[in-house]
Amino acid sequence: RVMYTVKMHVVQCCVWLLLWFGGGTLGQPLECRAGADVGRRCASIPLDKLLERVVQHAELIYRLSEESCALFEEMFIPLAVRTQHIRGGNTCTSPAFSVPGSKGEVQQISDKWLLHTVLILIQSWIEPLFTLQDTLDRYDNAPNVLLNKTKWVSSKLVSLEQGVTVLIRKMLDEGALTMESHQSWMIESSEPADMVESVTKDYAVLTCFKKDAHKVETFLKLLRCRQTQGLSCFPI
Repeated sequence: RVMYTVKMHVVQCCVWLLLWFGGGTLGQPLECRAGADVGRRCASIPLDKLLERVVQHAELIYRLSEESCALFEEMFIPLAVRTQHIRGGNTCTSPAFSVPGSKGEVQQISDKWLLHTVLILIQSWIEPLFTLQDTLDRYDNAPNVLLNKTKWVSSKLVSLEQGVTVLIRKMLDEGALTMESHQSWMIESSEPADMVESVTKDYAVLTCFKKDAHKVETFLKLLRCRQTQGLSCFPI
């Protein structure tokens, strides 16, 4: 019990350091959509710097999603359930976008496809993550470090949406795509029958978000690579 408490304190210190440096580095540029002088403010940010900061932002979000998922597993999911979940394969119902794996596939996709796909993935998760946050707040024994991680990801996903919207305007000279029905990731429309089912559902949300966060990071890194190396880039 003492070792677990020490471990929680160490993890919490690490995440606060990560959020401190991440927020200080990335917060300002990704908020450039706000305010009446949006045109001047966004135009003043060099494209390469904006793209780099958006990529770093996506990296942090993916890293925190991994850590949140691992912490939730350790706290609430028995090993047998984890194994069954893995064997069950991909049960996620978020928008299906495959990561291109060959040189031919990479060369065929456009920057416009990458940017709009990233934006759709981000938008599809904003509402589910805020809902998940409300659910986790009602857990009796959820550690603060888990709540802080998911809160940070929920808020910064909105900032990332703003950053990608600015990239679309600057790189494609067009408005951002907005989903007509604001479709979001869903696992079940009905309420969970009991606590076990509720915890399992929250676990599915975390694991599926982690997969899509990795796609967002991969597509943005591919886009950044293209800006410097042309089409000789592959997904990371």
